[in-house]
Amino acid sequence: MANVSSSNGLEKRPKLRFPGFDEPWKAALLSDYFVKNIKKNADGAITNVICNSAKQGLIPQRNYFDKDIANSDNTDGYYIIETNDFVYNPRKSTDAPYGPISCYKYPEAGIVSPLYLCFRAKQEINPLYFEWCFRSSVWHRYIYMSGDSGARHDRVSIKDDTFFAMPINIPSAKEQDRIALFLNAIEQRIDKQRSLVEALKKYKRGVTNAIFNKDLRFASKETTYPKWEQKYIGEICKIQTGKSNTQDETVHGCFPFYVRSPIVRKSNRYLFDCEAVLTVGDGVGTGKVFHHVTGKFDLHQRVYAMTDFKLVSGKYFYYYFSNFFYDRVMRMTAKTSVDSVRYEMIDRMPILIPCKEEQCQIVRLLNLLEKEVRDAEVKLTLLEKLKSGFLQQLFI
Repeated sequence: MANVSSSNGLEKRPKLRFPGFDEPWKAALLSDYFVKNIKKNADGAITNVICNSAKQGLIPQRNYFDKDIANSDNTDGYYIIETNDFVYNPRKSTDAPYGPISCYKYPEAGIVSPLYLCFRAKQEINPLYFEWCFRSSVWHRYIYMSGDSGARHDRVSIKDDTFFAMPINIPSAKEQDRIALFLNAIEQRIDKQRSLVEALKKYKRGVTNAIFNKDLRFASKETTYPKWEQKYIGEICKIQTGKSNTQDETVHGCFPFYVRSPIVRKSNRYLFDCEAVLTVGDGVGTGKVFHHVTGKFDLHQRVYAMTDFKLVSGKYFYYYFSNFFYDRVMRMTAKTSVDSVRYEMIDRMPILIPCKEEQCQIVRLLNLLEKEVRDAEVKLTLLEKLKSGFLQQLFI
């Protein structure tokens, strides 16, 4: 693959190209290749309702929500889509900041919400190439510049005529095929890696549950380890919260600042200098255990820190607490309108404590499994960054 200058006068070329392709791309408008699809489900004959997800593309509603939201009484105004039709969902999201454009790949006709914009090819095209083109960011600039003012903050507002006036640049059919096949191969590798991550997480959860339910026990060569002792968490560690607020963050601070999310921020002060296990006291992450930490750190006022461990190692406590605490919080807050952690939820939580030698065995095994998961996640992130880089450079 060769690096190429972006453009030369009226010639259009991407930054990155495959060997054997050097001709300029053809400048066109979206309307040269596509036309709006306005065929509606007037008689309600089609019941296959399709959602356009930023992550999953066009999928049946029942697969996305695990149930049917729309029904035959309210789908007569829905648009009918067929294989290789495209659908634009103007709803913004992190994965699709200007809304996703997806290609419909199922053989069975489907119907989509009238809030979506549907369009289909006027001539023979490579739908895979165009789907990848719409997943790149080259058309975002146009949507950003051409969207109507006063639009809802969570939804792009753009007139049909303006949408179809979108400028596009088209390579030869062979180059389209090469780009689509290459990106499909990367996507398949990402899917495989994502499946591996999920399988490793599932295996780790299974082993962890087997250990703490005592279905899996360790033994030394000399003797069987003794029965586990039960204590309350308040008996084996100190429980406290931080004192800082989100505005205390310093972008280039010297110390890690743990807030109510997995993201670690920075601060120029520290409140703790110790080993600790942290759980979120309220908000969207209530009861989640994101961190086992050591050393100096700052802490948000609604994050609980368990410190000064007795009878257990900090890492053993982290694995045990992570496995059970979130479900405990959900059970105890099920009948309340606000999810939040109260001190007694932690203080009076029972914990099973093996002898120190068996704790070491448990921690050693779970450390290995956690490393396997983490390494697989790092590889997945690298593959996704690689795909993102190619999407930026293979299109104009």
